[in-house]
Amino acid sequence: MKLKLVADLKSLATSPGFLKLLAVRLVTQCGDGMFQVGLASLFFFNPARASDVYTVALSLVVMLLPFSIVGPFTGPFIDRWPRRQILLGGNLLRAALTAAILAVLFTDFSWLVYVLALVTLGINRILLATLSAGLPKVVESKERLLVANSLVPTLGGASTAIGALLGLFIRIFLPTELGQQVGALVVAVALYCAGAWVVTSLGRSELGPDNPVREPFWRSLASAARELADGVRYLVRRGTPAAALTTMSLHRFVYGVQLLTIILAGRNLYADQADSTSGIAAFGALMGAMIAGHGVSIVLTPLAHERMTPSTWVVCCLLGGTVGQFIVATTPSFGAVTAGIFIFGIGVQGAKIAVDTIVQTDTHDRYRGRAFSIYDVLFNVAECVAAGVCVLVLPDIGWSRGVQIALIVMVWAVAFLYRWEVKRLRDSPRPVLADEQ
Repeated sequence: MKLKLVADLKSLATSPGFLKLLAVRLVTQCGDGMFQVGLASLFFFNPARASDVYTVALSLVVMLLPFSIVGPFTGPFIDRWPRRQILLGGNLLRAALTAAILAVLFTDFSWLVYVLALVTLGINRILLATLSAGLPKVVESKERLLVANSLVPTLGGASTAIGALLGLFIRIFLPTELGQQVGALVVAVALYCAGAWVVTSLGRSELGPDNPVREPFWRSLASAARELADGVRYLVRRGTPAAALTTMSLHRFVYGVQLLTIILAGRNLYADQADSTSGIAAFGALMGAMIAGHGVSIVLTPLAHERMTPSTWVVCCLLGGTVGQFIVATTPSFGAVTAGIFIFGIGVQGAKIAVDTIVQTDTHDRYRGRAFSIYDVLFNVAECVAAGVCVLVLPDIGWSRGVQIALIVMVWAVAFLYRWEVKRLRDSPRPVLADEQ
C-alpha cells in the first residue's frame, strides 16, 4: 500500500505538466495569502469598524456574493476557452487590480478598494475552478488523480497560509497601517506576475478543453447560460457527482459557521478589539490549526483510498470531523478550540479531496469546467447562508455550545443521507453520454 503511494508520488513528480500546474498554484496562492491579510484587516479586524456578528457576517457575504452571482457563467467559458489562457490572463488581471488598489489607498475614494477587492476575489475563485478542471489533463490515471487531489489543494492552502504569515510579519514590522497594507499588496502583485510567467511554460492547449469553441462574446454569454443549465441537468442525471456536490455544499455551510466562529473569537474573545494585529494573530493561529488538519489529510486520504471508495471516505471524514466539533463545544478555551478546529480541518479537507476526485472522474471533460464552477458557486452560497444564520444564532464572541451541537447533528444527518444515496446509485455514475459507462 505504502509502496503504491510512493510510486504514485514519484509518477507525479516526473510529470512536467503536473509540476508546472502545481507551481502556478503555489506561487499565486501565496499571493492570495498576502492579499487576504490586507482584506482581513480591512473587513474584519479594522478597529474603526464594528465587531458585532452582524457586521462581520455582512462583510463575509459581501466578499463571497459577487462570485456567487457571476460564477455560474464562468464554467462554460472554462470548457470553451483554452484554460492555460484563462490562467495567464487572470493572473495578469489580478496583478493590475491589486496595483489599482495600491493607487486608490492614496486617494479619498476608499470605497473603490472594496469594489476592486471584490472583483479580485471573484477572479481568484475562477482561477481555482480552472486549475481544478485542468488537473485531469496532466495526470494519467484515476488512482494518481486521487493522490494529486490530496496533494494540490492542501499544498495550495499551505502556500496561502505562508503568504498570510508573511503578510502578518509585514504588518508587525512596518511602522504605519498604510505601510503595512501597501507592503503586503506590493508583494502580492509580484507573486501574481510570477504566477503568470510560470503559466507561460504550459502549452496553449495542454490543460484543455479538447475542442474549444470560438464564437462572439455575447453569443458565448447566451450559450453559457444554456450550457450551465445543461451542466446542472447532466450532473443530476449522472448521479454520483450531484450527490457529492450536494453533500459538500451542506458541509460547507457547517464550515462557514465555523469560519465565522473563529473570526469573531479571534477579534472579540481572544484579543482586545482595539488591537487588530493581536486579533489577526489569534485568527491566524486558529486558521493555521485548520490548515494543519488539511495537511494531515494529504497523508490519510491516499492511504484510505487503498481500503475504501472515495464515497465511503467522504462519510468517514464527515463523521470524524464531528469529533473536533464536539471538542469545540466543550469549552471556549483557546487550546481546546484550536485542537477541535485541527480535527475538523482533517475531516473538511479529506472529504473535499474525495469529492474533487468523484466530480473529476465521474464528469466528462465536456462538462468538467461547468461542474467545478457550479461546485464553487454552491460553496460560496452555502457560506453566505451560513453567515445569515450566524447573525441569528451566534453571540459576538463567536463561541456557542448550542450551535456547535446543532452542527454535529446536522453533519451526522448529511452523512447518513449521502450514504443512503450512494447505495441507491450502487456507488456508480449513470451513463449519460454515448462514450460514458
